[in-house]
Amino acid sequence: MVLGLCPALAVSTSLDNAIGMGTAVIFVLVFSNTTISLIRKKISDKIRIPTFIVIIASFVTMASLIMQAFFPTLNKALGIYVPLIVVNCIILGRAEAFASKNNVTESILDGLGIGVGFTLALLLISFFRELLGTGSLKLFGVSIINIKINPAMIFILAPGALLIMGLLLAFFRAYSQISKKNQDKKIEEKTTGS
Repeated sequence: MVLGLCPALAVSTSLDNAIGMGTAVIFVLVFSNTTISLIRKKISDKIRIPTFIVIIASFVTMASLIMQAFFPTLNKALGIYVPLIVVNCIILGRAEAFASKNNVTESILDGLGIGVGFTLALLLISFFRELLGTGSLKLFGVSIINIKINPAMIFILAPGALLIMGLLLAFFRAYSQISKKNQDKKIEEKTTGS
């Protein structure tokens, strides 16, 4: 469930950072999946993974250069974590598991779906980290929410990401188990009531 979420430790301290990293990941996923899907039948099995890494690294470099040119503040905030997208397990995993075996349209949709899911996960983590760690939420410099609590600085440090991820995973697991029990109960009621 947390495959590729290691940037959450560093970049999910604010909503702005999460949106920036998520957008970069979506860009890289969509374009690398598209390229890999287009050339998948021409790639030898012996050089498949190195080829994927070169393609991914090319799109990561493009994303990094675009950020440097048009969003220097965001680029500085994300720092080394944008170039590290190259080794993100999600990117290479999708290239290997999906784009190398499917057509272009499906690969584009897969990249878009996985990228949006990754971005939503980062946004969720960032929401709680920024709110609990600073007492406010800002989006592109505009204050959205200010709460009157004493901020807990641990939430904007790396352990805060682990705490939030753990709490969110526990919440979703409990929710899933409750939903399954309710579904099982409805099925049981239908079978005994018939």
